[in-house]
Amino acid sequence: MSRLAYSKASLHKQSTLLKRYRQYLPSLDLKRQQLMAEKIKVQKQMRGTEDKIKALQDEIVAQLPMLSVSSIDLEMLVSIERLEIDQENHVGVSLPKVKHLSFTEQPYSYFCKPHWVDHYVKKIKQMLHLRVQQQVEQQRLQRLDDAVKKVTQRVNLFDKVLIPKTRDNIRKIRIYLSDSETAAVVRAKMTKNKRVTV
Repeated sequence: MSRLAYSKASLHKQSTLLKRYRQYLPSLDLKRQQLMAEKIKVQKQMRGTEDKIKALQDEIVAQLPMLSVSSIDLEMLVSIERLEIDQENHVGVSLPKVKHLSFTEQPYSYFCKPHWVDHYVKKIKQMLHLRVQQQVEQQRLQRLDDAVKKVTQRVNLFDKVLIPKTRDNIRKIRIYLSDSETAAVVRAKMTKNKRVTV
């Protein structure tokens, strides 16, 4: 860091910096508050998704107790065919969101599989959709956490370091300039007195 110069130009520069820091701080703090609000919203969505997953699991257990029969092959009946993740900008942070999700069903014989398999396939699609949504929400939350952390660090840098240091620099320069001015006046009076006496 450069050494502080005790001059009027340096005082003007420090005053300009202080003014700029004070302008940036409210916008950074607002950004932090907006990111925190979005983070709370995503956390609520995650809890809602978790509740839906739990409710769907309970529903499957209640409606399809026959799933415990291991002789029926239910593997790979449904798989994700296409998943498109889009990005949305929220206060300068790129957040993922599900744009498109489609499934493929493996064909199966209605004569070889029990009648409840159709219902099972529908529930599996719902579960896969919820699981994908849950993963995307986790990514959103992680990115928001990182963004909040970074913005909070900047707010703290301005609020606790740059603004107090600049204020202190201005105070030091003003004291130095005031002392220099006083010393100049004293020197001028002493010179005048010497001239008068000579």
